Amino acid sequence: MDAKKAWILVGGILLIVAIGAFAIVSTVRDTMRTMASPVEQASAGIQTQVAEFMHPTPTVIPDPITIIHEVRSLARLETIQYSIEKIITAEERQGLFAGLFGDKILFVAHGTVIAGVDMAKINEQDLTLEAGVLKVRLPAAEIFAVTLDNQKSYVYNRDQGLLVKGSIYLETEARRVAEEEMRKAAETDGIREMAQRNAEVYLTRLFYMLGYQRVEFFQPEVTPTP
Repeated sequence: MDAKKAWILVGGILLIVAIGAFAIVSTVRDTMRTMASPVEQASAGIQTQVAEFMHPTPTVIPDPITIIHEVRSLARLETIQYSIEKIITAEERQGLFAGLFGDKILFVAHGTVIAGVDMAKINEQDLTLEAGVLKVRLPAAEIFAVTLDNQKSYVYNRDQGLLVKGSIYLETEARRVAEEEMRKAAETDGIREMAQRNAEVYLTRLFYMLGYQRVEFFQPEVTPTP
């Protein structure tokens, strides 16, 4: 056998050995991956369980019993809605020992105030036609609802003393005060007057569609309280 054929034979043997080694390495690698996969899945499962334990999702179970206290027919003409944001601070035992026994909450409240005219208060005597003019005694506008938006309202900060657990009623009180403050803010901004004007504009268009050419509104006489 000459030198050239010997080198060809050696090269072929080396190629066969390299292919075999590559196949073995691939097999071992796939085996290791298969063995490691359950470990990785178990580790991921443990991490998920730990996360759920540290940050549990609250479970809300409503009582299946519903009690209806009252059913009323409504004829409310809602003519304006305010969207209001208020920041409320509620606190207990603030002072020299606030760091030990104090409890303070900063509550950001988002809500709506709706106003309009209760059309159920209009009687036949409140609508008169004089010389082609329809005169309407329109009830005074009122605030129908003040509602907090629970999805947008939140506790921004709570500072509790070292020796106090915290009052469970503090946030409830903050929510109650927030509703009162939103009502006051809407009142101060003139929500009743705007609701009254909007109601008159809406009803004027309605009466025009019914064929009345002129419409005048006036408020009921208020008897002063002695």
